[in-house]
Amino acid sequence: MTKTRVLTGITTTGTPHLGNYVGAIKPAIHASQTPDVESFYFLADLHALIKAQDPRRVQQSRLEIAATWLALGLDTDNAVFYRQSDIHEIPELTWLLSCVCAKGLMNRAHAYKAAVADNEALGNQDMDKGVSMGLFGYPVLMAADILMFKANKVPVGRDQIQHIEMARDMAGRFNHIYKGDYFTLPEAVVDENVEVLRGLDGRKMSKSYDNTIPLFVSEKKLQKLVRKIKTNSLEPGEPKDPDTCTLFQIFSAFATPEETRAMRTDYENGIGWGDAKNRVFEYVNEHLREPRERYNALLEDPGHIERVLQQGADKARAEAQPLMERLREVVGLGRFV
Repeated sequence: MTKTRVLTGITTTGTPHLGNYVGAIKPAIHASQTPDVESFYFLADLHALIKAQDPRRVQQSRLEIAATWLALGLDTDNAVFYRQSDIHEIPELTWLLSCVCAKGLMNRAHAYKAAVADNEALGNQDMDKGVSMGLFGYPVLMAADILMFKANKVPVGRDQIQHIEMARDMAGRFNHIYKGDYFTLPEAVVDENVEVLRGLDGRKMSKSYDNTIPLFVSEKKLQKLVRKIKTNSLEPGEPKDPDTCTLFQIFSAFATPEETRAMRTDYENGIGWGDAKNRVFEYVNEHLREPRERYNALLEDPGHIERVLQQGADKARAEAQPLMERLREVVGLGRFV
């Protein structure tokens, strides 16, 4: 049976929150347990250095994110789980791709264009102020992540589709120059059924808005954060609209369809906000109780996490090394004998 190869990277710049879980981690872990899918999941710690230059923060984030995925049930027998920085072939492939990638393609990258627009809005004479080569060349490193492992599908948000198209462009250009089918052309996968979870203030849950609910905070802290979720001024007994309510959205992201329907009925019957918040806290807390215990135990045993990641790196390098040897030959960098 030919398996579909799916690849997902997780940037190690912060602590995972409920939005990360619902939008990326939960569906990815489900895929890791699917027999006809071959999953590659990696800690994108080289990417993290573009935004975060605090070594302690990067190191702690790597540990927390690895512990999160393992605590939530990632099947590391069926999936390849590794740190990007452990696969030394990835930076090497990044250089090979850089040498066939047009600068004009990078000029059109969303992150770079946004940085230039910010400088223009601020009246800076230097349109590239604050732009590192890491930020500018980010799509090339992302292309190397994907093309190294011949991923068929790459789950992304809509804002990342451009990067998959760029990876296809670089792969096609390399294949054309060196006259061969060295790379698989990846497809972007946008799951329209995956909701973008709203945060405490009703906007998209994001570290940049400081409105997140970290996934494995203590029970007491989780209760405090749920109580801070913004609601309207409707009194108990007044019907409420579940489709515009952050509380309902968070509840339905964890609940079964039957439980969600029952909660929707309670909204129509005028559930009070205090009652709704208590129910959301109790339900989410119960859902996360066992994973939280596993997560805390894993943080106390970084040696176990390291062993898992090294095993994943061995699997990943078993794929990367032969490809890089072939590519070195192709571009003229092979051994003489």
